[in-house]
Amino acid sequence: MFEKILIANRGEIALRIHRACREMGIQTVAIHSTADANAMHVRLADESVCIGPPPPGQSYLNIPAIISAATITGADAIHPGVGFLSENAGFAEIVEAHGFAFIGPSPDHIRMMGDKITAKRAMIDAGVPCVPGSDGAITSEEQARALSDKIGYPVLVKATGGGGGRGMKVARSADQLAEALHLAKSEAKAAFGNDEVYIEKYLDKPRHIEVQVLADNHGNAVHLGERDCSLQRRHQKVLEEAPSPALNAAEREKLGAVVVKAIETLGYRSVGTLEFLYENGEFYFIEMNTRLQVEHPITEMITGIDLVREQIRVASGAKLGFDQSHIKFYGHAIECRVNAEDPLTFQPSPGKVTDYHAPGGLGVRVDSALYSGYSIPPYYDSLVSKLVVHGRNRAECLMRLRRTLEEYVIGGVKTTIPLHRRLLAEKAFIDGDYDIHWLERWMDGGKRD
Repeated sequence: MFEKILIANRGEIALRIHRACREMGIQTVAIHSTADANAMHVRLADESVCIGPPPPGQSYLNIPAIISAATITGADAIHPGVGFLSENAGFAEIVEAHGFAFIGPSPDHIRMMGDKITAKRAMIDAGVPCVPGSDGAITSEEQARALSDKIGYPVLVKATGGGGGRGMKVARSADQLAEALHLAKSEAKAAFGNDEVYIEKYLDKPRHIEVQVLADNHGNAVHLGERDCSLQRRHQKVLEEAPSPALNAAEREKLGAVVVKAIETLGYRSVGTLEFLYENGEFYFIEMNTRLQVEHPITEMITGIDLVREQIRVASGAKLGFDQSHIKFYGHAIECRVNAEDPLTFQPSPGKVTDYHAPGGLGVRVDSALYSGYSIPPYYDSLVSKLVVHGRNRAECLMRLRRTLEEYVIGGVKTTIPLHRRLLAEKAFIDGDYDIHWLERWMDGGKRD
């Protein structure tokens, strides 16, 4: 087992990793920018190293500085967390080339799944159903029109690299295709430095269902159930729950078996998440995230399995301590992503936290690096807290979540807590009757305070 791990991230995920390491008896090294000198993970880590000024390109994306920090502190391994360099195959290769363990999958698998075209091909070969679309990058408008006519409108033009909704445009008719191609390519080039796009069938009212997997280097793989991540705004997840209220036991078992077989076929190691669109009883693979997910706590709540701990164990060469038959699912869990944003305009709201009170009680978990007096910097993602609630069933979980949202106090900055309170009053959400477009339709319908 590792003796010292450098955490190459910040915020609540860095604190989450630190806590898992401490419980395993592993020392931690926190890296930070000058803007994060007083961050909670920096305060709690055994050692800390400042790696640059606030801009991510000069700090959290500064690979030479991160490797130097790992070298001077004598770390055994580097955990990339989520975002930043967590799905950067080149970074994983550099980490391993310098003699450190990379706590994640192999660089080859990161690279394979980082390109949506190669990922789709790999999943088709592994027997996973995919959304109908192009087999490779679209090289001309004529090719795009021929394919779109074949699979039928509407179609979705998507960047082959990247994510987060950037480089994605819908064409609902042939008249809109040329503009969608141009906009998607331009946006992809600006965001990812790569203007390659592909086309797939656009589903009107799908659910976004993702399956958590875990595999070791010894041929053992399991799934830990699904998460429903359909509540999204501009392709960004707002709230997640597990299990999905849209699936029955037979669908859940069938999907899990398909996913595990695919992971075994690929020879994948570490944690990972396969994401699907689900509509009319059919599942369609869209992408795989080769890292820990922001919403991993809800899986932990319904399984009792510490995913970060298992991720670290697998990276150290250990075998999984359980098989599929040992994994049991208990109750229901929901995660609310709390951002430092105006709940109506979604403009970022950095600044000093003047008051802070986290809710508590049975089945309540708050993953946050906030504290009273902390100043939220303006340079990074606005996610500042994850409120996670567990109940014996979905009804109890919803009741508990309403109570905790009433208790949660973050003063001095605007947050999306009021948005979550409003969502929990909506009949469609209470009934579990929503799709990936529901939230934006609801917001456009004037149902705001």
